[in-house]
Amino acid sequence: MEKRLLLEAEVREKVGTKEAARLRQEGCLPGTVYGHKQDAVSISLNAHEIERAVHHGHRVLDVKIAGTVETLMIKDLQYDYLGRDVIHMDLMRVDISETVKVTVGIELKGVAKGLSEGGMLEEHADALEIECVVTNMPENLAVSVKELGVGDSLHASDVVLPEGITLISPADTLLVACTQKPAATSEEDAEAGEGEDGPVTPEVLTERKPEDD
Repeated sequence: MEKRLLLEAEVREKVGTKEAARLRQEGCLPGTVYGHKQDAVSISLNAHEIERAVHHGHRVLDVKIAGTVETLMIKDLQYDYLGRDVIHMDLMRVDISETVKVTVGIELKGVAKGLSEGGMLEEHADALEIECVVTNMPENLAVSVKELGVGDSLHASDVVLPEGITLISPADTLLVACTQKPAATSEEDAEAGEGEDGPVTPEVLTERKPEDD
């Protein structure tokens, strides 16, 4: 696991939608810290530093709050309606030696051989829940699809997990399947709406010209 980042947070005395909006305008990200049977604390962090940490796959951070450094795990990120910018985050207190349950994304690797057989890949799940020690938390789970032929599929039980990681999601969770592409549109469907001499165009009605005397 990569070296944890050390960030500094400020305790928020005011909460609410307006206060959160003000913080975001100032380049800060509102968040909540909870866990380990301690009171929840509202904080604000540097938004740029958090976005950079998330982009590089950091899930566990060291955060200095009111002079005390705490080890926190990013538990939930709330995005704006465009799904682009983080507008709030939940952080859970953890101990580096404790075991936690987390949801980790799946990254498909390789090109399925079924694609050359007229097949197509259908993704049914993009993440799995696992259990592991905090310091052994993976950024994602790599899943090879190279051997998938038409009619083949991969389930959660097929994923080779790193040592020390336990699968929590149901073993029969369908992740990805290689299915036959739908039959090509028939010539009759392609030529639908065409007459014997080509496409039928609607008759254009124009004002009748008056007849010559």
